[in-house]
Amino acid sequence: MPENYLALAKQRRTIYALGKELPLAEDEVVQTIQDAIKQAPSAFNSQSSRALILLGNEHNKFWELVREQLRKIVPAENFHATSDKLDGFAAAAGSVLFFEDQDVVTGLQEQFAAYADNFPIWSEHSSGIAQYAVWLALAEKGIGANLQHYNPLVDADVQQTWNIPASWKLRAHMNFGSVKAPAGDKGYIEDEKRFIVAK
Repeated sequence: MPENYLALAKQRRTIYALGKELPLAEDEVVQTIQDAIKQAPSAFNSQSSRALILLGNEHNKFWELVREQLRKIVPAENFHATSDKLDGFAAAAGSVLFFEDQDVVTGLQEQFAAYADNFPIWSEHSSGIAQYAVWLALAEKGIGANLQHYNPLVDADVQQTWNIPASWKLRAHMNFGSVKAPAGDKGYIEDEKRFIVAK
């Protein structure tokens, strides 16, 4: 089992060249994403992670919202490159928007006052774990993905467009789809700079 996990962890990469074809039915992809988030651990089993799963035109709509917000702040002479980058994200089959429910966080702060300062931090941990869990689950199914962060720029648009509860705080968005080109080689810093082993 550990060898299988490490092989999968090595398989998971940031894939930018994504297409709209999926090796599974959309319902199976949605179930995979939901199952991965359900199994991701969270502080006090708070299950604070939330997700908006967008497919087809809804996925495209999200990236158009991002484009319009960026158009307001990126100088016109530089916008072509920005727009091309967004076209690449929109070329994917779908996206997962990851949120953390702040009502859960504040509820835990009230219930366990001694740890109040830690719950927002632990919530961020939960979100990161959920994102990685989904990424691994998609990789196992042969689906490529990349993770982006255009929040809080698009938070209000997302909330209004998809009727997102006010307590959900957007943390990241993951594009997924068929792998049109593999990731390049990945370099690693020396173990001596990264790890301390005490025996």
